[in-house]
Amino acid sequence: MKTFKLEGTPRETVGKKASKELRKKSLIPAVLYGREPVELPYKGTLNPGEKIVEIGDNKGIVVADFTVSTEGVRKLIYSPDIYLVEIDIKGSRTVKAILKDSQYHPVSDNILHIDFLEVFDGKPIVMEVPVFLTGHAVGVKAGGKLNQSMRKLKVKGLAVNIPEKLDIDVEHLELGKAIKVGELEFENIEVISPKNAVVCIVKMTRASQSAAATATAGK
Repeated sequence: MKTFKLEGTPRETVGKKASKELRKKSLIPAVLYGREPVELPYKGTLNPGEKIVEIGDNKGIVVADFTVSTEGVRKLIYSPDIYLVEIDIKGSRTVKAILKDSQYHPVSDNILHIDFLEVFDGKPIVMEVPVFLTGHAVGVKAGGKLNQSMRKLKVKGLAVNIPEKLDIDVEHLELGKAIKVGELEFENIEVISPKNAVVCIVKMTRASQSAAATATAGK
């Protein structure tokens, strides 16, 4: 997986009014969520912009509020690729993270808010990875049409093992046949999308149905 470098600045104030003022300056409010729970009461030292959010059972997670520039995240947000994001929060720390969520204005489609999830070495993460179909299906050669139902699959694994894309060979796929999630296996990662979900299928077309009927009648 590619690495995307991003610079951030700790937020001094939070809330709707403060966020609105930031967006006027082409800055986007962002939050980094830690994945490692900490014991409460927390006795460690927090960096600028960080706070502890309680999650129950006397545990909490470290959450960092910061800002990023609109231009700085453009290639990260508006990209079909997936990235491991290396965030340098000035005056605080540098962390590895993945993009968790992003919110957009309903009219202008401008980015309003971004959430990141911190990545730790040796700890698996869950990501959606783009799917690419390879090969020329035999069913297509017979007149069928290949239909891709899923453009991404949700996988679980270490960040170093998650690929930029998942290649699925459809060469063997016959007319009317499909590939389901449960049939797929990839090295060092686990596919956790619903096993019965159809990834792709070669659908019968009128031409292929007519050819099949003609072949049957000729026997």
